[in-house]
Order: sequence, then structure tokens, then C-alpha cells
Amino acid sequence: MLQLLLGLVVGLGPSLALYFWLRRQSMENPAYPEACGKALKAGLLATFPIVLLSGLLFLLLRVTGLQNTHPLLYQVPYTFIVLAFSEELIKYLSFRRLLKKTPAPYSWRELTVLMAVVAIGFGLLESLLYLFGSNVIVMLIRGIGIPHGGYGAIVGWFSGRSLKTGRKGDRVLGFVLAWLIHGLYDFSLAREFAAVNENLAIAIALTISVLNLALILALILFVVKTRGNETYTAPLCPAEDATDIS
Repeated sequence: MLQLLLGLVVGLGPSLALYFWLRRQSMENPAYPEACGKALKAGLLATFPIVLLSGLLFLLLRVTGLQNTHPLLYQVPYTFIVLAFSEELIKYLSFRRLLKKTPAPYSWRELTVLMAVVAIGFGLLESLLYLFGSNVIVMLIRGIGIPHGGYGAIVGWFSGRSLKTGRKGDRVLGFVLAWLIHGLYDFSLAREFAAVNENLAIAIALTISVLNLALILALILFVVKTRGNETYTAPLCPAEDATDIS
């Protein structure tokens, strides 16, 4: 029971602390704190369509018969598409839906935070599921790295830059970067990969764990350094056009 409680604290505590800190970082926009709450809820609720989409992709993958070939030939589409792609896609669609339901003149900075919060919401529920099949060390690594938060920050930052510059390709780039990092992390944890080259699997997993932490630190630094910087805090578009994120 003590181990379960400790795992809960170290696994969820950092994400919750980051969420409440982010929620207080743009109080001049009255819509922002409420939007953060809605973003967290959207991330939590994203779990259900993610399960449905990943289940459908899993069935389609099984139809190909790749599971009867080399284990790595099966693990690549499984980890990158069934797991990482389904999660990143639904989180992004949840982010877009949030913006359409709560139109407001959000800034580049706020879009970065809102997408990160959507991802944090999903990560919190995912960590709860991990809690019953992992040890405290695994939960601590997940808790400190807040991997989904970092991936969300990438997508949100590039979405904000896209609206700032008018280059729609930036949104695609942000999504692809988050997806590939996420997929590589999941792939490095696959038992089939470890069976082929355990040292390489451990090296990649540790490297991306450090990268996940670096992404969270970069998010915090970005939020702190952009206070009062009009490039990042000025509304990107009028309220009536704020849903033009697609």
C-alpha cells in the first residue's frame, strides 16, 4: 500500500504541480485560466477515443500478418502507429476542438501552454494505469519527465508559430516531431527491441527520458522568458478568427 501511494505521488505530483503553475501564468487574459481547466479535462477525456483508435489500428495491423514475421518488423508500426500516432493525433484534435469551443484571442505563448496542458491531462490518466503495473522507479521517471507534456509543448509551440508566420507547414512539423520522439521512446521500451540489443534499447530510452525532462524545462523557461514579450503574448488573431488553427 505504501509503495502504491508513493508511486501515485511521484508519478502524478510533478504533472499536477506543473499544471497549476502554468494555469497562473497569464492572468491578464480572463479566458486563460478557464481554458487551462478545459484543456486538462480535454486531455483526460482524450483517453477514450485514443483507446478506440489504437484498438482499430491494432486490428488493422494484425490483418497484415506482420506479427508472424520478424518481431522488430511488427514492433515498428505497433509502437509508432498504434501507440504513438493514435495518442498524438487525438491529443491534437482535442486541442483544436478546445479552441473551437472556447474562441478567444490566444497568444503564441498561451497556445503552447494549452496544448501542453491537454497532453498533461492525458498523461495523468495514463500514469494512473501504469501505477498498477510498474514500480516506484518507473513512476518516478515518468513523473519527472512528464513526457506527454513535453510532446504537447512542441505541438503547441509550432501551432502558435504557424499562426504568427502564416506557415501552415509549421503545424505539421510540430506534430511530426512530437510523434517521432514519442514513437522512438515507446519503441525503445519494447521487449522485442531489448532482446535484439539491450544496451542500445537502454541507451535510447535513457536519452529520450533526458530529452523529455529537457522539453519540460524548455517549456517552463519559455513561459518565464516570454512574460511581457509582445511577440509571444500579443493575441495572434481576433476572437472571431481564433479557431482558424487548422
